[in-house]
Amino acid sequence: MKTLFTELRQLLEQGEEAVLVTIIASSGSTPRGTGSRMLVRKDGSIEGTVGGGAVEYQAMQTALKAMEDKASFAKGFTLTRNQVADIGMVCGGNVVVYFQYIRPGDQALSGLCGQVLDALAKDEDSWLILDITDETCWQMGLYSRSLGLAGIKGLGQLPEEELFGSNALQKEVDGRKFYIEPLVQAGTVYIFGGGHVARELVPVLAHVGFRCVVMDDREAFANPRVFPQAERTVMGDMEHISDYVDIRPRDYVCVMTRGHQFDYYVQKQAMALHPYYIGIMGSRNKIRVVTDKLLADGFSLEEIQRCHMPIGTDIGAETPAEIAISITGELIAQRAARMGKKR
Repeated sequence: MKTLFTELRQLLEQGEEAVLVTIIASSGSTPRGTGSRMLVRKDGSIEGTVGGGAVEYQAMQTALKAMEDKASFAKGFTLTRNQVADIGMVCGGNVVVYFQYIRPGDQALSGLCGQVLDALAKDEDSWLILDITDETCWQMGLYSRSLGLAGIKGLGQLPEEELFGSNALQKEVDGRKFYIEPLVQAGTVYIFGGGHVARELVPVLAHVGFRCVVMDDREAFANPRVFPQAERTVMGDMEHISDYVDIRPRDYVCVMTRGHQFDYYVQKQAMALHPYYIGIMGSRNKIRVVTDKLLADGFSLEEIQRCHMPIGTDIGAETPAEIAISITGELIAQRAARMGKKR
């Protein structure tokens, strides 16, 4: 998303036209879901994807026609069994795609691209909005609680909860039709322990859009040079983590310190803070020992079992790199569940 809007802003600054292609509805077996988008340049090259195969090819051709006509519109595509077989699927599906013509030198949109890029850099919920009412007058906007509504008009005074939730939606307001989707769902991954698995984990998590903070009690392991993709590294006392980090209900906690006792200290504190996710690395024997300690501390078995122990999806991972992949897979699934996406 960041790369796409950076490229869009650059095209606008260069006075070039383009078409922004967005899937605004999908059903059945389709290669990408609602909110997938790509930018089509005048020469037919693209940034981003709406799934490859039949849908992407048809969308590219339609985008070039939209550029020729200088028009914005929505169009539905139906994938037949043969078409989806080309991309590894077994049955058909339907998508509705919005083709948004980008007028060269649109300064308002260029400014909004900057606001979108700023929003992507913040750990704050935000939403992207398209006015898809007609072909001649479209708008794009952005909403966050700190910014308010920017770049778009016509949403009226509807309650926030009717417009800005965890899922993409289409809403008609005062005769105009809007498509609204989450741009950023806030939440930071706090990784306690900067060892071998953490070094493999942070780059993968960052690549799939997670913000990471790494904490260790050793300077060599809480070092921004070791974790250049982390938003922050923290050196501090593992027995007093709240003195250094602010863990909220929307955050994720991964515990992988240098010893079982430190894992226990961090897990005990994290459970009291009630983050969205807690995962603990370790053997099943270690988990039994820690569970007994937590029960003695007054935590219920139900509270303890809400922690993911051992951490990660069971894929038979053994090496630090493989374990990092298994943890990333589990966090992607947890984030999707938090955003209300079906699995």
